[in-house]
Amino acid sequence: MNAAPVLIGYMAAVGVAAPQLLLRSKWPHRAPTLGAAVWQALALSFSLAAGLLAYNLATPTEHLHAGFIGVLHACGLHAGAGKPDPGTAEQLAVVLPAGVMLILAGSFTFHVLRARRSRTRHRDTLDVVGRHSDALRATVLTYGAPAAYCLPGRRPRIVVSDAAVERLSPEQLHAVLEHERAHVAGRHHLALAAVEAFAAVFRWLPLAHHAKEQTALLLEMIADDRAVRSQSHEVFAAAMYEMATVRAPRGTFSVGGNSAVIRMRRVLGGHRAPHPVLRGSAVAVTAAVPLLPLLLVCPPGLG
Repeated sequence: MNAAPVLIGYMAAVGVAAPQLLLRSKWPHRAPTLGAAVWQALALSFSLAAGLLAYNLATPTEHLHAGFIGVLHACGLHAGAGKPDPGTAEQLAVVLPAGVMLILAGSFTFHVLRARRSRTRHRDTLDVVGRHSDALRATVLTYGAPAAYCLPGRRPRIVVSDAAVERLSPEQLHAVLEHERAHVAGRHHLALAAVEAFAAVFRWLPLAHHAKEQTALLLEMIADDRAVRSQSHEVFAAAMYEMATVRAPRGTFSVGGNSAVIRMRRVLGGHRAPHPVLRGSAVAVTAAVPLLPLLLVCPPGLG
């Protein structure tokens, strides 16, 4: 049996229907770490399904079990001498899915390196125009409005404007700095690069657009939650209000920006954690979704 029709149906469900269902759900904002993981799992599952679809299109009359021997031959892993060279179908069965994965890996590498170059140039500028504060463990930059952002990566840097130091209370400033440290500690730039890479390859797909948008929002909410563990919700919301209109440089994370209003409402609204049953279900879905394409192509017990 060829699994291509099943995979196409599954990709439609994951790529079009699942994002709409997730967008209508309220629990991701109540558990942003888990919500971001679900978006990542959906993107990974779609990518695996695309690779398996390419394999099945190359071997339309073979089941995955039967075609696997051809894959081994095409990889040069035959058991001994005298084996026949793989045919065109077996070669395509390796080349097509490998091409899908290589394109995605290349896109991820491109986005990571591009952001790293941008941050490196910005660090060089900060070395000239900024001054390091041991007390804040941050670089203070002369700027007319309260602002704070971080440059993640191997040489992380937290940047705060002198206007923020002057206008924010010590409690507000501490909460803002904790927000930025959460981005650095969580290596959020890699999670964002992954969905950006996925969106660049599958730019026509609703899942790609929403995964990129929602992951960026949820990563900010994750950092917000760390900030309000050190200070009150009202203190951090007031700091966010002061910085709401300031946008961060490319490749950085900022307290302000386009999502500030949504996040302020969340911080002041006193969100509740999801019910344990809902959280457990979401964890199970996150773990199982990447494996579903393999189960669809090669269900247990089918030889």
